[in-house]
Amino acid sequence: MAFIDYYTTLGLQKTATQDEIKKAYRKLARKYHPDLNPNNEEAAQKFKELNEANEVLSDPEKRKKYDKYGENWQHGEEYEKARQQQQQHYQYNDVNGAEGFDDFDGYSDFFSSMFGREGRSRSTGYKGQDVNASLTLNLTDTLTSHQQTFTVNGKNIRITIPAGVEDGQTIKIKGHGGKGYNNGPNGDLYITFHIENNTKFEVNGADLSTTVEIDLYDSILGGEAMIDTLSGKVKVPIKEGTENNKKVKLKGKGLPIYKKDNQFGDLYVTFSVKIPTNLSAEEKELFEKLRSIKKA
Repeated sequence: MAFIDYYTTLGLQKTATQDEIKKAYRKLARKYHPDLNPNNEEAAQKFKELNEANEVLSDPEKRKKYDKYGENWQHGEEYEKARQQQQQHYQYNDVNGAEGFDDFDGYSDFFSSMFGREGRSRSTGYKGQDVNASLTLNLTDTLTSHQQTFTVNGKNIRITIPAGVEDGQTIKIKGHGGKGYNNGPNGDLYITFHIENNTKFEVNGADLSTTVEIDLYDSILGGEAMIDTLSGKVKVPIKEGTENNKKVKLKGKGLPIYKKDNQFGDLYVTFSVKIPTNLSAEEKELFEKLRSIKKA
């Protein structure tokens, strides 16, 4: 699983105050709460990430460790202890002329990967620092996969952005972070996407929704409505006796689903019945006649 930046999850900068963290969490938690998003797995996952971010950033001690060690904040004290012991080993070997050592047998894979395991070599490589970046796209930019070039640490990086990438989503570009130390591997680049909705549709994951006005006469007698979609206009039938706020689904007219070829969300259209005003005398007479017929 890619590293999730807690600050990005809450839509905050690293300099955010405790009060700003609390307000951001409460606002987003209400938006993605499972009670308001039943059977929505994406909202449930987002709610889980929000709780995780708030648990760490709202605690000053945990936040301090997180700011220093990033995704490995829970192992911060162990890291410092292991680093000090490693330095002591190096000092001992330098004084006594030892050829090398292999002192990680008692440690977890976390330390093996952090410090490297070089057998009897005295040269230990360190992974470079991971880099976090953000990229803003319009919603219409997510309709198709495309390549984009941007600059990180003075270097131009060209990546392919998959169709369907969502707001707040983070992807990892391996080896494009900080330079490794002592022949160690480079760090990784984590890109968080911010999607700006430049359409008239409301977005819920890969699904879209919109409201369309229809005439009273069409709602009673039936008819047709031309509906705007991201791929152009489509003609949608209006059933006889369509009630106000009736919702219909246009299957496959939503956004592309991330990394699922030829799969799309749906477009939900709510019909809003427009009540006629400024009726002529003849129209009023006809409506009066209809009313008398209904009462008969």
